[in-house]
Amino acid sequence: MKHPSGRHFLQIPGPTNVPERVLRAIDSATVDHRGPEFQEMSLEVLAGLKRVFKTKSPVVIFPASGTGAWEAALVNTLSPGDRVLMFETGHFATLWLNMAKRLGLDPVLVPGDWRHGVDPAQVEAKLAEDRGRSIKAVMAVHNETSTGVTSRIAEVRKAIDRAKHPALFMVDTISSLASMDYRHDEWGVDVTVAGSQKGLMLPPGLSFNAVSDKALAASKSAKLPRSYWSWEEMLSSNKAGWFPYTPATNLLYGLRVALTMLLEEEGLENVFKRHDRLAEATRRAVRAWGLEILCANSAEYSSSLTAVLMPEGHSEIRFREVVLDHFNLSLGSGLTKLRDKVFRIGHLGDFNDLMLCGTLAGIEMGLALARVPHKKGGVAAALDYLAAQPAAASAGKRAAA
Repeated sequence: MKHPSGRHFLQIPGPTNVPERVLRAIDSATVDHRGPEFQEMSLEVLAGLKRVFKTKSPVVIFPASGTGAWEAALVNTLSPGDRVLMFETGHFATLWLNMAKRLGLDPVLVPGDWRHGVDPAQVEAKLAEDRGRSIKAVMAVHNETSTGVTSRIAEVRKAIDRAKHPALFMVDTISSLASMDYRHDEWGVDVTVAGSQKGLMLPPGLSFNAVSDKALAASKSAKLPRSYWSWEEMLSSNKAGWFPYTPATNLLYGLRVALTMLLEEEGLENVFKRHDRLAEATRRAVRAWGLEILCANSAEYSSSLTAVLMPEGHSEIRFREVVLDHFNLSLGSGLTKLRDKVFRIGHLGDFNDLMLCGTLAGIEMGLALARVPHKKGGVAAALDYLAAQPAAASAGKRAAA
């Protein structure tokens, strides 16, 4: 076993780096989850989450990964055999599709090239064809973690409205919530799915459903079996600050601190600006290296991660091994269709200028060591952009708090 000196650079697109303050909160003594101290904290966290999702509707917390939140969204709103409109935007959209099939739903899949997000025109066309209104839900991934491609959720909502279709609208924000602008209420989303291990700066273990009134109404007649994932029991208990079964108490303590950092200290809009800025610096570095960004439409660039295509004949697996061995830097791998074809740079969560500079330096040195064809100057291009667009002072105050 090697024991490299210095910190490990964890620059996969999640789980992300957990701030020391959040780790210390998680390390607190466990309290009675039916006592007043927990109740006070629970009500505070549930209220704060509404602000992150930008909703007045309830947000349900499950002890689970984001996959659990996917399942909860489906089983609470749908019945066996229901048709759902889904889009092949990447690896995780495909996994959600496979889950829908296993649960006995009937997905209508719109194929994709994994370089573009959901096309609002295709949404409108597919729904217009559905004259019998047999499609019960439209499901989209806001930020596809495998590709670095973002779907334009507000435009998809408008497409559903133009078609005058009553389908529910479900959105996966697992790698975008608290990193990129997202508006559950304003964009007319019925169920928003999220997880703790990315923009919320926590370890894996919490998953979330933000739930509209329309989705709650659908849950009354939905026939898919549910017990652990039932919203009804959760929402009934949550009103008074309780949970129907043992919650992930210590993760909730960490979440309370993370919400304070995001909402009160840095401010959510500043969080989005920080992610936008660091993402643009990353893309400038990639272009300066002469490499190609996987996302083909600049309007769909992700602010959470950047997926980079390897030159023909060169292995991303080998390149990432070189970077890890020499610089203790972890980059995201290519998944399924993209295996050995792309590497992914995560730039989300608790992340700042110097962390990005170290990440990009490791990549540039790794490209040379792995003999991947490229031009020099990617780090310099990023530095020039960062210097011209200095970080907000409020972000520095937050980091020092």
